[in-house]
Amino acid sequence: MQLRKMVLVLFCFMFSLSVHAAGILNANTASEESLKALSALSDDQVESILANRPYEKWADLNAELAESLSAEELEELYGKLYVPLKLNSELQADFQLIPGVGRKMAREFDEYRPYTDMEQFRREIGKYVDEDEVARYEQYVILD
Repeated sequence: MQLRKMVLVLFCFMFSLSVHAAGILNANTASEESLKALSALSDDQVESILANRPYEKWADLNAELAESLSAEELEELYGKLYVPLKLNSELQADFQLIPGVGRKMAREFDEYRPYTDMEQFRREIGKYVDEDEVARYEQYVILD
């Protein structure tokens, strides 16, 4: 189990390098300093995130933060912080953690499974939103 966690952290770190440039922090790999820079998070919340990671699912982080943050605060925070969503196995409700993704769009994410590559994701989701929005969504997801 410990090896699995280490592999997950390494994978998330490698993935986060490209996403970090866009300003969205991976909760599993962000530095303590980066997390503390997020105004929505208290020092206690930052400590909790550091102690409980890696998060296998964004829903786990969400459950933890939802105890002290409102839905509006969470949506704003999730424009800056995330846990990678697995395109082929997440629940539709998990996709709704992406700011601006409602039930209808989450259903579209689900409809085209299994995704074999990110180009398929871009092509299928691009039927519903413009290229910039597809690129924004893509920052939150990984193939599994």
